[in-house]
Amino acid sequence: MPAIRLPDGSERKFDHPVTVAELAASIGPGLAKAALAGTVDGKTVDTSYRIDGDAQVAIITDKDAAGVEIIRHSTAHLLAYAVKQLFPEAQVTIGPVIENGFYYDFAFKRPFTPEDLAAIEQRMAELAKKDFPVTREVWQRDKAVEFFKSIGEHYKAELIEAIPADQDVSLYREGDFIDLCRGPHVPSTGKLKAFKLMKVAGAYWRGDSKNEQLQRIYGTAWAKKDELDAYLHMLEEAEKRDHRKLGRQLDLFHLQEEAPSMVFWHPYGWTVWQEIEQYMRAIYRNNGYKEVRCPQILDKSLWEKSGHWEHYKANMFTTESENRDYAIKPMNCPGHVQIFNTDVRSYRDLPLRYGEFGSCHRNEPSGALHGVMRVRGFTQDDGHIFCTEDQIQPEVTAFNALVRKVYSDFGFTDVAVKLALRPESRVGADELWDKAEHALREALRAGGLEWEELPGEGAFYGPKIEFHIKDAIGRSWQCGTMQVDFSMPGRLGAEYVAEDNTRRTPVMLHRAILGSLERFIGIMIENHAGALPFWLAPVQVVVMNISEAQIDYAESVANKLREAGLRVETDLRGEKINYKIREHSLQKRPYYVVVGDKEKAAGLVAVRARGNQDLGQMSPEALIERLLAERAERGAAA
Repeated sequence: MPAIRLPDGSERKFDHPVTVAELAASIGPGLAKAALAGTVDGKTVDTSYRIDGDAQVAIITDKDAAGVEIIRHSTAHLLAYAVKQLFPEAQVTIGPVIENGFYYDFAFKRPFTPEDLAAIEQRMAELAKKDFPVTREVWQRDKAVEFFKSIGEHYKAELIEAIPADQDVSLYREGDFIDLCRGPHVPSTGKLKAFKLMKVAGAYWRGDSKNEQLQRIYGTAWAKKDELDAYLHMLEEAEKRDHRKLGRQLDLFHLQEEAPSMVFWHPYGWTVWQEIEQYMRAIYRNNGYKEVRCPQILDKSLWEKSGHWEHYKANMFTTESENRDYAIKPMNCPGHVQIFNTDVRSYRDLPLRYGEFGSCHRNEPSGALHGVMRVRGFTQDDGHIFCTEDQIQPEVTAFNALVRKVYSDFGFTDVAVKLALRPESRVGADELWDKAEHALREALRAGGLEWEELPGEGAFYGPKIEFHIKDAIGRSWQCGTMQVDFSMPGRLGAEYVAEDNTRRTPVMLHRAILGSLERFIGIMIENHAGALPFWLAPVQVVVMNISEAQIDYAESVANKLREAGLRVETDLRGEKINYKIREHSLQKRPYYVVVGDKEKAAGLVAVRARGNQDLGQMSPEALIERLLAERAERGAAA
């Protein structure tokens, strides 16, 4: 009879088999009510799952990430149920969980309208309120195919036909709706209380543009209504902060079809870029990096040696000249190895750190492109460290600390760390991957950092640490990376002379702090809703006159500010001062300096700060001192 071990180390013994639901009830009525599913020896199962023998068991509730995912998966099925009730001729296809929600694809004779979505959501709420039990059934494959064909669900029948004939299939029933699914699902529809349908988009059957076009209904689902409300509020805020809209409004950049997903930087936007690049250049210089620059186009043979041609070719732009094939670089690492290889390197030269503001191009699918956040042409604050195995941990530990310092200067203090492990498609022996993953874990431990592991999400040449920053409205953005690579240096012939005079292959650490500068600028724009911190603002001060009589004085004040190294514009138009202030406030300038007859006579300026703050009168010298101090604070001011 089963002896069941719980996560707290306690054990419960039963004289008969029990279900997960019965186990939860034996622990307490509160847990019995909250139980959504369970894990039995690491396998996620329904609450109806029967435990016959000794096992390690945990109860999943809506407080667990797995519980929220089960809620979303079950809500996708509830969506399909509601659609079938309202539109019986619609065919259901697939409906997976995605980040923050779910979708379901349908084949239907006409486009779904906003009114349809409202009606579907209302029917979902009605079905949830009826609290139908959600039960799992196991059918023989051919019986399931025949059943779905008989009810006109030909897409579902096609999915089931792809399952081997000797395998049974798992179906879930709620009310009079039944669907193919591995599960698990919530025990009843009453557990689904906080959801909203978001939009309809087009999709192709099985993701192939040669197949029929379907309609994809997206939705979001949460454990509690206040969590749903918070998410919807965040989406409203995100819409207001959209970097594409603000990029146009603030005259920072634009994109156009003649250069798809490649950015045209305007003077104001390029000023922001240069401030960030010069800041990062100082980081290179102060942390032992030697800045380099590599060609944009390299021969196909080099990409074959590096492994990119085999594992990354679909994302590379290629060209040909005089019967030679070339690729425009999607990454900077092979070029840095070529620089390393130009001289005989000794162990005394290591670690050798190269940094490059490397311009890269990747043939990203058009559906994945998004403003400056996901582009085909971008620049990385890229770096590569050539080192010995013994140097991996101190180099990675130092880098981890440097990343956090840089993010703090940009105003980001909430940083999550994730460790992406070996993918299926990779280069290098498993022993090398074991060493690389172990080295990163040890470096994270040495830095006292906590991390989440992401199986299968590493680069093809090595595992990587990812740094995720949280912005002002709670969104997480992955920016920095640190990757350990035992393979590429050897594939490209990199060697150093060891202490015992033997030739050895260095380890290569791939690292970036901001990642793509384009993307990071987009993050900064959205994080600050366009009101960039003083040190990054393209125009830091606007000097304005009240009348023509102060033009000369206004220009002299502006010149003093410029001589102090500040970015200044003047507005000497014959417009009313309130009109000028309002116009520049829409451009989100940090400071507005106003001079009238009184200020001119006293040698003072009247100062306003962003957000309609009246700072009163002060001398130009006092203003300069204040602004230079704010600029030096960087992230502390943010």
